Amino acid sequence: MPTAQIASWAAQLADAPLPEQVVTHVKRLLLDHLGGVVAASRFPVAKLVAGYAGDANPGTEATAVGFGRLSAEGAALVNGTAAHSLEVDDGYTPGSVHPSAVAFPAVLAAAQRHDATPERLLAGAAVALELTCRLAAAGHPATWRNGFHNTPVAGVIGAAAGVSTVLGSDAHVIEHALGIAASHAGGLFAFLGQDAEVKRLHAGKAARDGLASAELAARGLTGPAGVLEGKKGYFEAFAHNDHDADVLLAGLGSEWTLLRTYVKPYPCCRHLHGPIDAALELRTTPGFDATRITRITVGTYTVASHHNATTVDSFLGAQMSIPHTVAVALLLGEVGLAEFEAGTYGRDDVRALAAKVGVGADPEADAVYPAQRPARVTIEFDGAEPLSLRVAQPYGEPDNPVSDAALEEKFRRLCTPVLGADGVTKAIDAIRALEDLSFLPGLAT
Repeated sequence: MPTAQIASWAAQLADAPLPEQVVTHVKRLLLDHLGGVVAASRFPVAKLVAGYAGDANPGTEATAVGFGRLSAEGAALVNGTAAHSLEVDDGYTPGSVHPSAVAFPAVLAAAQRHDATPERLLAGAAVALELTCRLAAAGHPATWRNGFHNTPVAGVIGAAAGVSTVLGSDAHVIEHALGIAASHAGGLFAFLGQDAEVKRLHAGKAARDGLASAELAARGLTGPAGVLEGKKGYFEAFAHNDHDADVLLAGLGSEWTLLRTYVKPYPCCRHLHGPIDAALELRTTPGFDATRITRITVGTYTVASHHNATTVDSFLGAQMSIPHTVAVALLLGEVGLAEFEAGTYGRDDVRALAAKVGVGADPEADAVYPAQRPARVTIEFDGAEPLSLRVAQPYGEPDNPVSDAALEEKFRRLCTPVLGADGVTKAIDAIRALEDLSFLPGLAT
């Protein structure tokens, strides 16, 4: 049975050595994850949730990055929310999911609470990341069509498995943890188009609830057996049983799906990255003149085509809009955090060009999604020949990866305003070595 098989796999990894490439990749994802968490600690949503957690989940067990010590559940809530607050978190394309935003906050909090070894921490992180990727991909896009956000829906179960590995729970207890976590699974896509900041909370809540599920199971609370495949279980509820069991289980224990995660170069929804790549490349065409653009057409897969708002009035709204990001890329040649703030999305030239962008579903793109995230951008001009470019996979995917040097530069770009240049270097060195978690409290001003 799938749930029992996953529980057995997670239990065995608690004291088994990980392949070196998995260790290297998990540390790479941790660096990327913490960069986003540190940067987000300066922004309103993380501050709001940290204030709530300070009242609701006080304690000294674990570090809420930038906000001091809280209970482990409080730290997981704050760090998970921060990780998903700036849209800089990594992801797994076939599952349309952000695994690290849930996996690391839960596992790091558990590791601090229980003083876990670096080896047990890495094992728990690998389990959480792997299961989140596999579970999301097995049910996508059916889960998306049914209105669910895969990051919290799959992530809470992955987090429960990962924390259980940190705790050294046996397979029987882990199956209960998965059963408990499945009752916490949720997260609706109703936020899209409404600038609702609850999207940020999705990852934090899933991290907190995954941690609690594993801890409760370890204390003896029972959950339903076979919760993934069973009657009224995960796949029936969230995917209406439209799922692929082979994606979930094939190669489990020998092939690592997490190695195929991507790193984001731009701080916005991943569905926007293909059009951004195309726009930035087209902008380098000799003689390019943005003032002569009459129309821009973006063809992409259906899921991405819904990100089509031509007018945005918030940071989150800009991060969810293909027209805004294409306009910014063409006008400014840069897509960083500043390009999603009011000083940019409120500009008359940005708004005027975004209004000329039409986004539609492309059958050719749909035919290869979710294995690929293709996009074609076509620009028409007054008195000049049109330009067109198709991007098969956006920058950052495993087939078009962000290098280690570029990843470190991203960390520096995000964290230097908080940590300073010397602090950033120390943080990178500590995360690469990962001898313990004593560096976490220092990831703050």
